[in-house]
Amino acid sequence: MRCKVIWPWISIAYKMSLYIGREASKLWKRFCAEVSTEIQLLAENWKYILGGLVFQYIHGLAARGVHYIHRPGPTLQDAGFFLLPELGRDKAYISETVFTSIFISFVLWTFHPFIFKSKRIYTVLVWCRVLAFLVASQFLRIITFYSTQLPGPNYHCREGSKLATLPPPHSAFEVLLINFPRGVLYGCGDLIFSSHMIFTLVFIRTYHKYGTKRWIKQLGWLLAVFQSLLIIASRKHYTVDVVVAWYAVNLVVFFVDKNLPEIPDRSSVGASLLLPVSNKDKDSWNKEENHKLLNGNSVDPMDRRQRNGMNGKIMEDGLAVHSHSESAINGA
Repeated sequence: MRCKVIWPWISIAYKMSLYIGREASKLWKRFCAEVSTEIQLLAENWKYILGGLVFQYIHGLAARGVHYIHRPGPTLQDAGFFLLPELGRDKAYISETVFTSIFISFVLWTFHPFIFKSKRIYTVLVWCRVLAFLVASQFLRIITFYSTQLPGPNYHCREGSKLATLPPPHSAFEVLLINFPRGVLYGCGDLIFSSHMIFTLVFIRTYHKYGTKRWIKQLGWLLAVFQSLLIIASRKHYTVDVVVAWYAVNLVVFFVDKNLPEIPDRSSVGASLLLPVSNKDKDSWNKEENHKLLNGNSVDPMDRRQRNGMNGKIMEDGLAVHSHSESAINGA
């Protein structure tokens, strides 16, 4: 009797082990294939990745440098401070928690092609674009907060705080270390415009373009607004720092994105080994295909499929909509 009860469970466990083993094998093969593809892309684009990472250190060094010349003073009159109640020192972590959640979620999303079947992006190419947006925005930020130093509204930057001013450095080595991460968390003087909003807006705009879940896009923008209010309520920045970030970062991303090579839609046939091409190259290819068709020459079907992969645009739910050039070809 006991054997009859135990035997079905043993059979179920055996089948589950076979299923898990089979899926694990598929997952490992998928991971290895993705690693191979990304390594090829990294070999072609490592200079851009390295340059972007080095500039993150330069940005931190600049923020550390402005702390040496920061002079505390009375908190400036601010509309956001009148409208939003002050959270206080004990609740300042809420703003950092929201920002950390956005940061980690975006990083995990950029690496999702290594695990999931729905591969819509290339991790290396996405980070090339993200770092380009960050570098351009941070470069403008450095120029801005060195142009005029405002008295910091944060608690550790106010008059009477030991962290509001830094003693002159004893050596260049002390400056180059930037006292990470304490120097980043307790910096003063790098106000206009908010670095947290730079990362938040760049990440959300990138997902808005290449992500596939509409509800995540909507949630991302709501979190960006919520993050803006928390930064002001925590008195980490003046309202102007957040307002300037909203239009400066969006304009930077808009203009930089127009001049960067587009990421291929890897859901199309033959797109997995293609590198991004510029809009100028795509226009010349479209003119070439139309010219061939008008003169009665055929176009290689495989070549057309590859070009379609380059001209596709990722939409919600993973659908790819081809460009106007293909409709013109079919009409001809």
